Amino acid sequence: MENTNLTEREANSYSPLGLAFLGDSVYDTLVRERLLRASNVPVAKYHAAKVKLVCAEFQSSMYDRVAEVLSERELAVLKRGRNATGTAVPKHADAAEYRRATAVEALFGYLYLLGRIERIEELFEIIMRDIEISFSEG
Repeated sequence: MENTNLTEREANSYSPLGLAFLGDSVYDTLVRERLLRASNVPVAKYHAAKVKLVCAEFQSSMYDRVAEVLSERELAVLKRGRNATGTAVPKHADAAEYRRATAVEALFGYLYLLGRIERIEELFEIIMRDIEISFSEG
């Protein structure tokens, strides 16, 4: 994995959907680590819990929570992600939800390219605040 951080200008040169492509993985990895550290359960239970935290509906519900604490530049990236077009919306999410979820993922991708791992962790903690992890199946 390349560890050369980009400048803000370089990171901004990527499309919001490109940033979301990377940010989806960053966010997913944080969720998986949180679940693993929460309890030692069968993989099927991890998966069921992960799906609830990585879905567009949940990520969309965290949009405003995250937006409240962003710098002006971070907020601009979030809005670029929300306004991105050209994505097919999954059947289980509406277009507005999906766009807000894409915005959160774009922000995570942008910060990752900048090497701002501590900031990603701060935002993830804000997202996970008051969230009870449940390991029910299905």
